[in-house]
Amino acid sequence: MTASTAINAHPARYSAEEWALRVDLAAAYRVIAHLGWDDQLATHISVRLPGPEHHFLINPLGLLFEEITASCLLKVDLDGNLLEPSENIVNRAGFIVHSSVHLAAPQAMCAVHLHTVAGTAVSIQKDGLLPLSPSAMILHGKIGYHDFEGVTVRDDERARLGADLSDNWALILRNHGTLTVGVSIAEAMQRMYLLERACQMQIAAQSAGGPLIIPDRAITDEVKEQRKQVSTRSADIQWAALRRKMDRVSPGYDA
Repeated sequence: MTASTAINAHPARYSAEEWALRVDLAAAYRVIAHLGWDDQLATHISVRLPGPEHHFLINPLGLLFEEITASCLLKVDLDGNLLEPSENIVNRAGFIVHSSVHLAAPQAMCAVHLHTVAGTAVSIQKDGLLPLSPSAMILHGKIGYHDFEGVTVRDDERARLGADLSDNWALILRNHGTLTVGVSIAEAMQRMYLLERACQMQIAAQSAGGPLIIPDRAITDEVKEQRKQVSTRSADIQWAALRRKMDRVSPGYDA
């Protein structure tokens, strides 16, 4: 069974395209929960809806990631207005982070923001993510950094977040966490997997206490060239496998 065959018939109030995005986004929340990368009610994943309006879907405040379903996701505009009636509200900090991405980076159809232990630990390190592992080298040169300004609740931080993201694949939020973007949910999730694994490996290597082997620039540049093989198609194949896993271990996200 492919991922697409698991989608329930969409409610009449949604187009087939929007419902498919809702189901994929709900599955992404379940994947993050399954991997243990969630942070109770904090952090968010969003996806931009087709069209010129920059409307996007995001989780409602108050639900755990393991509880997210396609129909409970909130549709908002770049001013934070709910575009459909709902008893739920959007987390202000989540809106600021994700609206800055969707406003500044038209290539970022999906944004994944996490507060994992490893990701936050690397964000605290002055040198950030080091090119220690293949995962880190694949991302090398495509990571921006954004200095901590407190809880992200001010509108004026959006411009700085967007500028620091620029055309990168990922953004390390100093003393805060990590963020990845992609042209699809599959691509943003694949990049977050690479980033999280790279952070885990870095913290593990540093914790061992011995001297670190940092490959020379030529090797890092070679892996950067090889990352062209990390294509949208490979992201789609991996995402389909994750969707099948969620069908087994966390069904009901497509409700």
